[in-house]
Amino acid sequence: MEEKIPMTTNGYNDLTNELKRLKFEERPRIVAAIEEARAHGDLSENAEYHSAREQQSFNEGRIMELESALAHAQVINVKELSGDKVLFGSTVTLEDSETGIQHKYQIVGKYEANLEKGLISLLSPIARALIGKKTGDFVDVQTPKGEKSYEILDVQFI
Repeated sequence: MEEKIPMTTNGYNDLTNELKRLKFEERPRIVAAIEEARAHGDLSENAEYHSAREQQSFNEGRIMELESALAHAQVINVKELSGDKVLFGSTVTLEDSETGIQHKYQIVGKYEANLEKGLISLLSPIARALIGKKTGDFVDVQTPKGEKSYEILDVQFI
């Protein structure tokens, strides 16, 4: 049995939209670029043709990856969750014990992670350290810059 891939409702919708875009916008655009490049003759020295074929290969690979992820998705509606423990989907406010700087992260699936948006993968060291902890707990996380200590200030399901 294939392993389920946890993802939030928003993440599932984002991946579905990306898949539709790749299949119904990018794929036809790339096919048209390949046809146009073929019309220019000798393919062995045709940079446009080789570039379009490379784009096609990347696009088809991403389509297969997304189709697999969506087929194995275990969609979790975060708004149906509650409690004070950090779980998949929870949004956690942390305070760096050394600097006092606060960070806010939502723990999401690996396909949804985007640090710039505050979305961290369930598989990341910080998320693994947070899972199961409660507001007021301290966690130590091994980061590339060394060990960091955080206090959990708040746990929300939004």
